[in-house]
Amino acid sequence: MSTVILEGKKVSKKFGALKAVWRVDFQVRQGEILGIIGPNGAGKTTLLSMINGTETLSEGEIFFKREKISGLKPFRIAEKGISRTFQVVKPFPGMTLLENVAIGALFGKDKIGNAKIAQEKTREILDRVNLGGKADVAVENLNISERKRLELARALAMDPELILMDEVMAGLNRAELDLIMELIQNLNKEGRTIVLIEHVMRAIMGVSQRIIVIHHGKKIAEGTPEEIKNNDDVISAYLGARYAKMRGRNAEG
Repeated sequence: MSTVILEGKKVSKKFGALKAVWRVDFQVRQGEILGIIGPNGAGKTTLLSMINGTETLSEGEIFFKREKISGLKPFRIAEKGISRTFQVVKPFPGMTLLENVAIGALFGKDKIGNAKIAQEKTREILDRVNLGGKADVAVENLNISERKRLELARALAMDPELILMDEVMAGLNRAELDLIMELIQNLNKEGRTIVLIEHVMRAIMGVSQRIIVIHHGKKIAEGTPEEIKNNDDVISAYLGARYAKMRGRNAEG
């Protein structure tokens, strides 16, 4: 079994009386793609935000390579080898794609101090996400697909061991979806560990080795894509308890 690279113990986040994430235990194995799914408002993005330090924990602990990272500032967590994309893409305005992505290379895990070297690395990354031809285009001129790929390029520029991806495939057409799925699988084959939140079931079932399901802030299921697909608790969370009962009766009949 692979080494555990990321672990959370009773990870919780409360906003007043609301338990956005409540006592979630999880492990991410080195070199795997772990999918996280759940209905809107389930707490998925909040969980990612606690991992990368943009949200503090109300309870619990998170460890990266056995070192406690909960409580550290986001830039310190990034320096340790964790990068993240955001659901709402917010590139630095008034800058080109090249300049946006080069910032990640300058301030990531390896902190490339030379701007010219950082830009050379950036051009290679932009080529990987099919944005090489738009390196000098202002970010304001990008469409949604290009913005999603720019967000991924910025995360890659930090040369992370672990990438947290928050709905990088939302709003893409089928061809664009296939492109990002292939890129994610290639990154994984290169040895990068990936934690992926996604609502596009074809995508997350197609690339994940394991999946965690969160509902109302709690983990309700964990397993292979096939196990999750046939889990009555998961079906109930997405389609309602009535559908799950009907499905159970049909299976018995």
